[in-house]
Amino acid sequence: MTTEAAPPTGGAGSAQASPSADEFARVQQSPEFARLRGSYRSFAFPLTVAFIAWYLLYVLLSSYAGDFMGTKLFGNINVALVLGLAQFATTFLIAWLYSRHAAAKLDPKAEAIKKRMEGGA
Repeated sequence: MTTEAAPPTGGAGSAQASPSADEFARVQQSPEFARLRGSYRSFAFPLTVAFIAWYLLYVLLSSYAGDFMGTKLFGNINVALVLGLAQFATTFLIAWLYSRHAAAKLDPKAEAIKKRMEGGA
């Protein structure tokens, strides 16, 4: 199937030149990029370590503390079910927190670097 539509503007045929490998390397060494990377790492690394520790605690408790995990809290709801559901809640909480962090701290810095590299600023 073919189409008669013209190609979108700003694509491969646009006049805007792509940054060279040297320009990418120069930006990667810049203090501005280091701040962007630091902002990402200061958020992502601690939360990743905390979540992995939380997950491993759940796995270890499930493997070695069966009596504790089988403790009924109310009705047929036991500790294992509550902690298992908390794993899902934690995952969504981290995703939401990262989304907020990225929108507030990472995206503006990345957009500024992108505009500078594309010659817009």
